[in-house]
Amino acid sequence: MQSFWPPLLFLMFYSTVVGFAQTNFSPSEQQLLRQLEEKAPHYNAVAQQIWTWAELGYQEEKSSALLQEELAKAGFKIEQGVADIPTAFVASYGSGSPVIGVLGEFDALPGVSQAAVPYPLARENAPNGHACGHHLFGTASVAAAIAVKDWLKDSGQAGTIRFYGTPAEEGGAGKVYMTRAGLFADVDAVLHWHPGDGNSADPGSTLANMSAKFRFYGKASHAAAAPERGRSALDGVEAMNYMVNMMREHVSEKTRIHYVITRGGEAPNVVPAFAEAFYYVRHPDRAEVKQLFQRLVKAAEGAAIGTATRMEYEIIHGSYNLLPNKTLAEIMYASLQRVGGVSYNKEEQAFADSIWQTLGRPEVPLAQAIEVAPFTAEPSVYPASTDVGDVSWVTPTTGLRTATWVPGTSAHSWQAVACGGTSIGHKGMLVAAKTISLTAMQLFLNPDLCEQAKQELTQRTGKDFKYESLLGDREPPLDYRE
Repeated sequence: MQSFWPPLLFLMFYSTVVGFAQTNFSPSEQQLLRQLEEKAPHYNAVAQQIWTWAELGYQEEKSSALLQEELAKAGFKIEQGVADIPTAFVASYGSGSPVIGVLGEFDALPGVSQAAVPYPLARENAPNGHACGHHLFGTASVAAAIAVKDWLKDSGQAGTIRFYGTPAEEGGAGKVYMTRAGLFADVDAVLHWHPGDGNSADPGSTLANMSAKFRFYGKASHAAAAPERGRSALDGVEAMNYMVNMMREHVSEKTRIHYVITRGGEAPNVVPAFAEAFYYVRHPDRAEVKQLFQRLVKAAEGAAIGTATRMEYEIIHGSYNLLPNKTLAEIMYASLQRVGGVSYNKEEQAFADSIWQTLGRPEVPLAQAIEVAPFTAEPSVYPASTDVGDVSWVTPTTGLRTATWVPGTSAHSWQAVACGGTSIGHKGMLVAAKTISLTAMQLFLNPDLCEQAKQELTQRTGKDFKYESLLGDREPPLDYRE
C-alpha cells in the first residue's frame, strides 16, 4: 500500500520514534507509570468484578456504572445514556485541543461460562462469560484515561482527554450508534486496545460485518392429524439456510457467513408457526458486505415463497472494516516497545502450562507473552469484526493487542475466560494501560502528529467520503440479547 508520508517528514518522525523507543522514561512518564503500578491492585479488582458480573450487550448496567464511578471520582464530567443507549457514556476532562479519545468496552458473551481454572468448568448460576476480555478492555482504558488526566492536571498541559464507554460490541454495534450520533466529530485521535494472546500494535484492518434476524411466520397445525393445514415456519428457515449454503460456492474467497437457528418451534407434533435464524455476513470491503447481505435477503424471500410462509428481517448490526492509520500506529508501537510484554511468575507459569496443553497449538510458544511482535507497515486484515471500524472512518484511530491470554488461545473460548479471571489477564491489562497512556502523552505534547493522522485519514477515505452507517436509521437494538 502506498505510504502517506512525504519521505523527509517520515525520516524525521521515524528518527523521533526510534529515539523515543530507545531512551529512558522522562520524569513525568515515570510518575505516570508508577501511579498505574501503584493502582494496579485496585484496577485488578474492578476488572474482576466486571468479569464476575459478565453482563451481556446493552444489559451492562452494573459494569457501566462501576466504570463511570471510577471516572467521576477522578474528576471527569460524565454524560450518561448517549446515543439513546442507557449503558453508553462519555467522560471528559480538560479543555481545548487536542482532544484524545480512549475507547472502553465491557460486554460479555452468552453461553461461555467458565471459572478461573485451567480446565473446563462452568461457573454456577453464571451462564455468560468474558470470552473476549472486555472486562479488561474497559478497565485498562479507564486506568489510562485517569493516568493521563492526572498528568494533564499536574503538568498544566492543554487538551482534553475523553473516555468513551461503548457497550454491546459483541453483535450490538454500540460504537456505530455513537458514531452516527456525531460523538466523535470533534476528536483529534482515538486510541483503543484489545485482549489477545500476544503483544502487537500494527496498522491492521478487520472485516466489515452485517447481521440480521430473519423471522418466518407460518400456520400451526397438528403435525400428524392435519399437516396439510399447517405451513411450517421452520421449513422457511431451513430452506433459506439451504440456499445460503449453496451460495457459498459463488462468493468471493474472503467472504464469511455464519448463522444459528434461534427459534425452531416448540414441539415436534406441532407445525411451527414461528421460526428465526440469526445471520452474520463479513468481508474486508464494506461495499461487498452490503451486496452480499442483499443476496441473503433474496434467499429469505425465495424461501418464504417456496414454503408459503411470511418473512420479515431486522438488521441487528453493521460495522465498517477498521481503517488503518500508520501515523498513529507508529507512535503506539514505539510506546508498546518501551513498556514490553507480559512475564509470568512461578504460579502463572504453571497455570499457563496447563492451559497451553489444552490448545493443541505447539507452534505458538509461551514465550510469545513477553515478546513484542515486529511492526508490520503493510496493513493486514484480521479475520474478525469490530465496531471500532466505524469510528476509524471518521477520526484517526489506532490500537494494540496485549497478551492477556496464554499464547495460542483463541478469543471466544473457555481458555480466554479463564485467563481473563487471573493475574495473567491483569498483567496484560496493565501493559495496555501503560501503552495507551504513553501514546496519549505523545499526542498531547506533539499535536502536529494529530494533524498528520487526519491528513492520512482523508487520503485513505477520499476527500468526498461521507459517513453513512450500514444500519440506516434503525434504533439501537437494546433487546437483542433477550
